[in-house]
Amino acid sequence: MNLGVNLSYLDAVEVAREAERLGYDVAVVPEGFRADGATVLGAVAAATTRIALASGVFQLPGRTPAMTALTASTLDLVSGGRFRLGLGVSNPDISEGWHGVPFRRPLGRTREYVEIVRRTLAREPVTHDGAHYRLPPEGCTATPLRLYSEPVAERIPIYLAAVAPGGLELAGEIADGWLGAFSPPDELPKTVESLRAGRLRAGLPLDGFEMLCGIPMALGADVEAAAVPIRGYLSHFLGMGGRSRNVYLSLFERMGYGGETGVVHERMVAGDPHAAAAAVPAGLVDRISLLGTPDRIAGRMRAYAEQGVTTLVISPFGGTTAERIQILRIAATALDRTGLAV
Repeated sequence: MNLGVNLSYLDAVEVAREAERLGYDVAVVPEGFRADGATVLGAVAAATTRIALASGVFQLPGRTPAMTALTASTLDLVSGGRFRLGLGVSNPDISEGWHGVPFRRPLGRTREYVEIVRRTLAREPVTHDGAHYRLPPEGCTATPLRLYSEPVAERIPIYLAAVAPGGLELAGEIADGWLGAFSPPDELPKTVESLRAGRLRAGLPLDGFEMLCGIPMALGADVEAAAVPIRGYLSHFLGMGGRSRNVYLSLFERMGYGGETGVVHERMVAGDPHAAAAAVPAGLVDRISLLGTPDRIAGRMRAYAEQGVTTLVISPFGGTTAERIQILRIAATALDRTGLAV
């Protein structure tokens, strides 16, 4: 199993350089409330030489397929062929609230989107007549999309983020890998089953398919104390939008935390983030995180590797850059202790 790092826009370059020095396989750049992903990826590409780079994730409603292909091609160039394209359909509140894009039929939209991006990156002239995208629109004689830049990588891998069974099956069917979050080892067999179903539908084996699992990590002999900042992080996701449309609430309900996470959502909606964070179940935080001492963390890493995770993407929860870098060092040491490092 490899290690990856989930970067913060605040110190992405410094943390990525240290991750590269430590032998991490990939640096993943999120996109959300604080920064876009492409700008940060460009800065990290210029400051590193070996570590792979991935968007984690570019949000489909925020970019046309053509712009995503152009951005991926450019990052492929400036990174010397190290870029991996992570995509996600996002969620109803971001799709509709931020971008004004209806969230209906997200799986069909994702399928068409990935097809257009792949054909564009293959330097084909692209026309498309689908239910979600028409290039060019009906009755228009515009010149088809075509990318003229020279590729560096033979093929840019595409990863899809997914949490629900339908999205997981689609990832297995049309992508090169899966970007996961909030996935404890005991839940991964169901995830793998859905990914395998998608691979079978495409006539492809699961072997060679990348499984990247994002996981928060915090250090300390007191596990409860280590979990405190991660509680606030989780409450943010649990408080997004309407309860019936929150994909994270649905995910944690399937994991058996429907009542508790519902309380978190109610307190966030009421405008009390501190009470919401305090209501996040300690057991949930522990299940979806790496907490505690290096030995405890090593045991948890072993559990992820045993379920087929190919890359564990660490989100280091530290208050300073130095603390986040120290977490990366401890994670690398813990993985070495397991004997599972690639």
